[in-house]
Amino acid sequence: MKTVLDLEKLNYTWPGSRIPTLSIPHWQIKQGEHIFLYGASGSGKSTLLKLLAGILLPQQGQIRILGTDITSLSARARDRFRASHIGFIFQQFNLLPYLSVEANIKLATHFGHQARQSQSNNIKNLLRQLALESSILPKQASQLSVGQQQRVAVARALINRPQIIIADEPTSALDSDSRDNFIQLLFDNASTNQSSIIFVSHDKSLAGHFDQHLSMNELNRLENSHAA
Repeated sequence: MKTVLDLEKLNYTWPGSRIPTLSIPHWQIKQGEHIFLYGASGSGKSTLLKLLAGILLPQQGQIRILGTDITSLSARARDRFRASHIGFIFQQFNLLPYLSVEANIKLATHFGHQARQSQSNNIKNLLRQLALESSILPKQASQLSVGQQQRVAVARALINRPQIIIADEPTSALDSDSRDNFIQLLFDNASTNQSSIIFVSHDKSLAGHFDQHLSMNELNRLENSHAA
């Protein structure tokens, strides 16, 4: 099974700090693996996600995603690469409330170069898989229930058929039944494209859903880390 993520000798220190935030000797993720990554607030989770997305660049080391060293790409090329290969689901969903459901999802296709007709068909098919009616497409995101907003956020993350899905504390506002349903929904849709999942949370009770679970302390080989 091919490697989709490969970190090597990764080091990052926030500007103005003398203490490294992250120091990861080596980390690999294979295609289709579901990884649960947990850690307390301040353990470096958010910093790591920004590095994986190419929003931040490490001072040392490589981040290879699907064989591409994203640290060697220009900022524009990193944006394009992220849009094409990585799907993000944010804790607060990050939908633009004044835009329609369709416009929110199409934001993720900006760099995807999909034909307009193909794009519309893909959105409708994805909504169907997520148990959403296509009639919600013209509605503003602010008019949706929390559950609908969550599914739209998933649709936006999956519309480009990403090889890697990163979910950043996406269940923190949900009750236990809703959390379990959401995780299963994510797994079901990731399996279609054999996508790898990195699910990030401080809630260790969710770890049992995943193939592998890893703490930031295990991943980040620093005795004392002061992370963002």
